Amino acid sequence: MKVLWRIAKEAKKYRLLYFAAISGTLLMTLVNLVAPKLMSNMVSIVSDGVEKSDMNMIFLLAAALFLIYLARIGLRFCSSYLSHKAAWTLVQEMRMRLYNKLQSFSAAFYHDKQTGDLMSRVITDTETFEQLFAHIIPESVTNVITLVGVTVILFFTNVKLALFTCIPIPFIVIASRIFIKKVRPNFRISQRAKGEFAAQIQDNFSGIHEIQAFAQEKAASERVEQKASNVTSRVLYALKRSAVYHPTVEFLTSLGTVIVVGFGGYLSFVNSIDVADIVAFMLYLSLFYAPITSIANLLENAQQALAGAERVVEMLDTPETVLDAPDASELAEVEGSIVFDHVSFGYSKEIPVLRDISFEVKPGQMIALVGATGVGKTTLSQLIARFYDPTEGRILIDGKDISRVTLNSLRSNISMVLQDTFLFNGTVCENIAFSRPDATFEEIVEAAKAANIHDDIMAMPQGYDTLIGERGTKLSGGQKQRMAIARAVLCRSKILILDEATASVDVETEANIQTAINSLSGSRTVIAIAHRLSTIRKADIILVFENGRIVQRGTHDELVAADGIYRNMCKVQEQGATI
Repeated sequence: MKVLWRIAKEAKKYRLLYFAAISGTLLMTLVNLVAPKLMSNMVSIVSDGVEKSDMNMIFLLAAALFLIYLARIGLRFCSSYLSHKAAWTLVQEMRMRLYNKLQSFSAAFYHDKQTGDLMSRVITDTETFEQLFAHIIPESVTNVITLVGVTVILFFTNVKLALFTCIPIPFIVIASRIFIKKVRPNFRISQRAKGEFAAQIQDNFSGIHEIQAFAQEKAASERVEQKASNVTSRVLYALKRSAVYHPTVEFLTSLGTVIVVGFGGYLSFVNSIDVADIVAFMLYLSLFYAPITSIANLLENAQQALAGAERVVEMLDTPETVLDAPDASELAEVEGSIVFDHVSFGYSKEIPVLRDISFEVKPGQMIALVGATGVGKTTLSQLIARFYDPTEGRILIDGKDISRVTLNSLRSNISMVLQDTFLFNGTVCENIAFSRPDATFEEIVEAAKAANIHDDIMAMPQGYDTLIGERGTKLSGGQKQRMAIARAVLCRSKILILDEATASVDVETEANIQTAINSLSGSRTVIAIAHRLSTIRKADIILVFENGRIVQRGTHDELVAADGIYRNMCKVQEQGATI
């Protein structure tokens, strides 16, 4: 009920559509209740012998039945279409709400999440709202109203016979309670298994080149089969219990029919009920037990739907860890100064990544971060854009604490070229313009030239309109990196973060990219993370990291002159280049 109430609140804005749909359902139910009464009247007339004077009444009853059945068509259409319209509109809204919620989470949220499982929640689990609001809830309302209406009519027809009709109901209620208690957890587990299956499929497709390169198709297929088998076994386990429940309900309703037939025959034998009433009672009896059986089926569907809905609600209720402060202001007209004031950070409390980091970058300066892999360089760059918040200390841009400015305005003033370059499935032009969708074609070309990718683009079949495939599969590693740099250049933000921007390019391309970066360093604040020390020789400040701390700082010449980690790194790379 808690989940249902929460979902009902989400659907509140569509109440007019639901009211119209339920009104159509109510009228259709009334129509269904009237039809047996008209047929009972017809039987009453026929059983007494048909006279010529009775024909007018028979034709009137036939015409009334025709109009009732005609009205039922229109009412069913309105009820079905309006409920589906409301339900699918709600599904769309919930999908976007869930997507936007997932999009707002910090990077830490995704550390232990599987992409396929999140996709399953957005696509599959949200679809259960359609089941609830277009089928389960409207049909449940119809069945309950039908059941109440038929019960009233049965008691007016014959109280004793109606009481015998109700004998199986307590047993059906008990069986339903047991079913809900036992089956719903299993459907919840099966929904989770479906999410894991989707995650495995997504993981395998993303790594298809690695699977083929290492000839691991069989092992990959076995992993998928294991997940698929888990889904099947979980679903079948839940359905096995359902398979016990439904025949039980059918048996109990059938038992009720046997009781009514036997007792009704006895009442007819002792002349306590006439033939017309028995016919009416038998017609209404099917209407009495049909909704009970239908509700039993809806209970099973409801357990599956609620299991999916719970997974959606779980994500919607997950708190965000990186949020705009209540009094957050816009970060506008950025010059590009950056200050780290005694900043510490760790992905967990037990394992610190950065320890007491302090430094200052003036507008237009280029600062380089160097050190062994895993010392916290990339983490530091991500703190600037508030993908994470420091555990201690503060970060200032133009003197403003970034935790006190809006995330949108902060990130709008930062361009990033990440170590793991990601390109979307679209054209070259669309990917470069991703950072600034309103950019002109001339500006896109200018950015491409700055990143030394323009000539490569012009050599492609359709130039800037060339489709590059998912994640840029049609491009080389160097082309991907240069396109990512072009995207960052086009953004025109005052702060540019380059995380191994020249890692996947040849020496000639590296030199051209370096020229482009050097030309930007006077107009933008550049933070460059590099393992190739040749790319950061002209940096204004070089920070050398070890074990999450800054152990050296200075220019290239100053650090080479000093005895320390940086000079040793330079020697190692020079020897490697000589070899």
